[in-house]
Amino acid sequence: MEEIKTAGKQSRRHFLSRIAAGTGGLLILGSYGFSIKKDSKEGVIRAIAVDFEKCTGCRTCESVCSEYNNKTILNGEMIKGLSNPAKSNIRVYHFNPDVDIPSTCALCKDAPCIEACPVEPHPETGHKALYRDDKLNTIVNDTERCIACLNCALACSEKRAGVIRPDPVTGNPAFMCTLCGGNPQCVKYCPYGALKYMEMPADRNLDNLAPEKLAEIMIDKFYNV
Repeated sequence: MEEIKTAGKQSRRHFLSRIAAGTGGLLILGSYGFSIKKDSKEGVIRAIAVDFEKCTGCRTCESVCSEYNNKTILNGEMIKGLSNPAKSNIRVYHFNPDVDIPSTCALCKDAPCIEACPVEPHPETGHKALYRDDKLNTIVNDTERCIACLNCALACSEKRAGVIRPDPVTGNPAFMCTLCGGNPQCVKYCPYGALKYMEMPADRNLDNLAPEKLAEIMIDKFYNV
């Protein structure tokens, strides 16, 4: 394998360990270098952003997401579910050269997944089978009306990050971020502060949201120096 070009031909882990801590990291959620006007809340949403310079690929985010969003009842008490990354709404992709890309729903303003849903809007709520939660802006699936066509998953894969995948039991679209009711567990328990639940422009550019595209950007940043 061709030798990775790094400063002093060191590993990425060592390279990252030398990066100064603080707010200088690259915050990305499908776009980077976005700014937020502090004097206006118009057109601003709260979503999860990733600082890829801090992510180590430890997958703690996957574990805590799975536990929180797949609760179970034991002896009449509701408890956290299994720490199973396969059930997580955030997924960490690993690439070679060594780059780790956490990926979760971007809460896209144009929501191509909802646009692709063929189910007619409900006469009272106006919601298709896939719709946006009014409070947190998350993407929700109405399992009673869903026809499991997975047009939403295809649209997400073609136009965004491909986070929507079929539930292995029902076949309905699943793995959309719930934001854990407004307290994202992935952000709360990330041991390196790589995830942040923050305000950002709703109309930010999401062209480079796919993990593969983000990996190309990060590999070029980390190694082609």
